[in-house]
Amino acid sequence: MASCRPIGIFDSGVGGLTVANAISLLLPNEAILYIGDTARIPYGNKSKDDIEKFSLEMINSCWIKIVKLSLLLVIQLLLML
Repeated sequence: MASCRPIGIFDSGVGGLTVANAISLLLPNEAILYIGDTARIPYGNKSKDDIEKFSLEMINSCWIKIVKLSLLLVIQLLLML
């Protein structure tokens, strides 16, 4: 049986809205839950440790219990550090 939980997208700002839109076009029957960490942008000037901490804070909140799939767009930033 398919899960009715949404696909979760967490981004460090607003750029993930483009990804969320593309996913909604590809998967029109899926609900999307988008959270952008606009309180701490930009992430570009943050340390790798801070970015990991911010991401884990989001995942360890109720987020992980709500969504069936999490897309963390900050990972791309970590790979660039």
